[in-house]
Amino acid sequence: MRDQIAALPQWRRIRGRLPVVSADRGIDCLLGADEFADRDPPVALAADELHLWLWHSEQPFPPRQVSALARDALGRLLQAYGGAGAPPPILRGEHGKPFVAEAGFPQFNLSHSGCCVVFAFARDHEIGVDVEMIGRRHSSLELARRFYAAEEAAALGALAESEREAAFMRMWTCKEAVLKALGQGLSFGLHRVRFAIGPDSPAIALQEIAAEAGRREDWQLKRFEPAAGHAGALAWRGPPLHVRTFRLHPEAAVD
Repeated sequence: MRDQIAALPQWRRIRGRLPVVSADRGIDCLLGADEFADRDPPVALAADELHLWLWHSEQPFPPRQVSALARDALGRLLQAYGGAGAPPPILRGEHGKPFVAEAGFPQFNLSHSGCCVVFAFARDHEIGVDVEMIGRRHSSLELARRFYAAEEAAALGALAESEREAAFMRMWTCKEAVLKALGQGLSFGLHRVRFAIGPDSPAIALQEIAAEAGRREDWQLKRFEPAAGHAGALAWRGPPLHVRTFRLHPEAAVD
């Protein structure tokens, strides 16, 4: 698998030269991948920050190759944040949530859909992130009636058909981000995290959550669009954090 991935032109670009673009400060830095991982001092992640990393390619890759790329990029990012000499071992919790047991590394989460990959990092907060491609499902209302709360399915059913698919996927990413932050995943139950759709359909707000997940007021949620035709959401429990967004550019020149 490593040889298959290394043969991809886009993969060679990312491994050979990894540009980092910050959405809130223009170009943050332009470093080779090894230079990035070996930065001294390490990449700064303040206690009141959450870092969101985005990667997207217009060139279609098979899902297995995107998954392998995501794993390798995650290891390099963790290596940089932890100031380590090598990527740390990544373990899995009871419900599959990845984590690093070694001290000095941040909390993290990742998701990918199609050729879009997102990573999230925070120092002291369990976080969840999800990204989904819009337009892949043609039975969104049927799925909502099966897996969502009755109120959510009714709200989606009241939308124009042209708006329903995107609203369904935006709500899905919000739900899954919360469940991933909990470390439970879909086994917790999508219907146990209920959202309300406002008069303007893109507006989605957390309305109710199961008692064992804490109070609704304790949760923070941020929706984002990582690429055209995709919906994304970040969730964490705790105070508001300053979200800084970075992009791994797929079109860097090969060294």
